[in-house]
Amino acid sequence: MKTFWTAALLPGLLLAQGAPTVEVVPVVSKPVSRTVRLPGEMMPYQSVAIHPRVTGFVDAVEVDRGSVVKEDQVLARLTAPEMKAQLAEAEARHEAIEAQRVEAGAKLVAEQATYDRMKAAAATPGVVAGNELLLAEKAVDAARARVRALESSLRAARAAVQVVEEMQRYLQITAPFDGVITERRVHPGALAGPATELLFRLEQVSRLRLVAAVPEIDLGGIVERARVSFTVPAHPGETFTGVVARIARSVDVKTRTMPVELDVDNRGGRLAPGMFCEVIWPVERARPSLLVPPTAVVVTTERAFVIRVTSGAAEWVTVSRGVVAGGLVEVFGRLEAGDLVVRRGSDELREGTKVASQQSAKP
Repeated sequence: MKTFWTAALLPGLLLAQGAPTVEVVPVVSKPVSRTVRLPGEMMPYQSVAIHPRVTGFVDAVEVDRGSVVKEDQVLARLTAPEMKAQLAEAEARHEAIEAQRVEAGAKLVAEQATYDRMKAAAATPGVVAGNELLLAEKAVDAARARVRALESSLRAARAAVQVVEEMQRYLQITAPFDGVITERRVHPGALAGPATELLFRLEQVSRLRLVAAVPEIDLGGIVERARVSFTVPAHPGETFTGVVARIARSVDVKTRTMPVELDVDNRGGRLAPGMFCEVIWPVERARPSLLVPPTAVVVTTERAFVIRVTSGAAEWVTVSRGVVAGGLVEVFGRLEAGDLVVRRGSDELREGTKVASQQSAKP
């Protein structure tokens, strides 16, 4: 029984004597690059909540919200009268032990001299009793042990003084790095301590982190140290740049995105933490993509495929679609560059059908 093909059933299919004639195009291989716009958020490069290490009353506040500070600059001073008493007590104990050590050292010198004289005299038989010489030797040992014990106590007392002095230095609250005071929550006269509310929040804003959530499908195009452009609503019509610096390397299972951080130079101070950004994210495939005309991809309820012509017969090749580039669509499947596919695919052209192919002048 002779089969008749109609243009209505097979778009792009031309009738010929015997096998139907179809327009075919080669599968094109070329690099695909594009850009997507992703939301991002600007964050400080460093941010710290500053609490005092010791408890005391706020004596003076040297900075306020918006103050630009340098590393080790004094932000506030506390006062703690009880620390002065602790320091005086520790110093007095240190001085007392030092006096005892000096006294014990002098006694050791005297005992050693007595023992040396007795030992020299004992060289003459009958001058010094052996028991007296032994007692003198033991007295020297006891005096030496007393000096060693006092030296150990003296080191402990000196350390106690240094601890109190170190704690007193904590009464000056200093900046751990260069930055800007973005919060101030303390005033003179307030009681502050490690367990109380923070005194200040310090942020480094001369350098910022731009955090963008990159979709899973675009992760293959991430290039470390790449320079990426972005815009912010605060400066319409202006484009800024950042450098890809840190990649989370873990996908959020809820959003199917991966956080990527860009370093942004902000020495001019035009950007600020918390700003919303639109990142113009470049996407490049690691290797060239295979491209076909969009009309070549047939989509049914069961699958998506292209019709490849092999040895004069139609072959359905299952594919998945990627991005559209230059009027062509990216496809993934068992295809190779140069394969001939029907330019206008249709599920009416059944697999295995003998066809005559005609190269299309259009891509």
